[in-house]
Amino acid sequence: MSHSWHDISPGEHVPKEFNSVVEIPLGSSVKYELDKKTGLIRMDRPLYSAVYYPANYGFVPQSLAEDDDPLDVLVLAQDAVAPLTILPARAIGLMTMIDAGKKDHKIIAIATGDPEFNSYHQVSELPQHRRLVLRRFFQDYKKLENKAVEVEDIAPVEMAYPVIEDALSRYSELRRRGF
Repeated sequence: MSHSWHDISPGEHVPKEFNSVVEIPLGSSVKYELDKKTGLIRMDRPLYSAVYYPANYGFVPQSLAEDDDPLDVLVLAQDAVAPLTILPARAIGLMTMIDAGKKDHKIIAIATGDPEFNSYHQVSELPQHRRLVLRRFFQDYKKLENKAVEVEDIAPVEMAYPVIEDALSRYSELRRRGF
């Protein structure tokens, strides 16, 4: 059996385009997370707030972000995509949060095979309301858990590329050390 974090390639065109692995489908009000040991998805919790994920949420395989988890990605698509699906994506922006005192980057991406979204190349091309919804979700989803998060403005795609490259390098370095 393959491990969704370790055995799936991030792709040949990183950092612009990459494979993502879906953890949480668009519209879900349940927080699922990668089980790092098995590579499967486990239920973490139902969301405490009356909100739902505004995009398919997952991670870039073979990456390690500053929060010691795989690099998060929000993939915009017309439809909800099942967990553990490999979803080819293209970065269009970067949203950074401070969660529990750590930087928690979210790559904003589009599903490259989705005709409704695949013409977008910059987050600024998205309708303003869509950008506001993405940011607002992360400002609100932990409020009823009495957890505070800070969410920065969504940055242009050029800011996402070094974050992706750093997360891939961090993962590679730890794997070399026997992680």
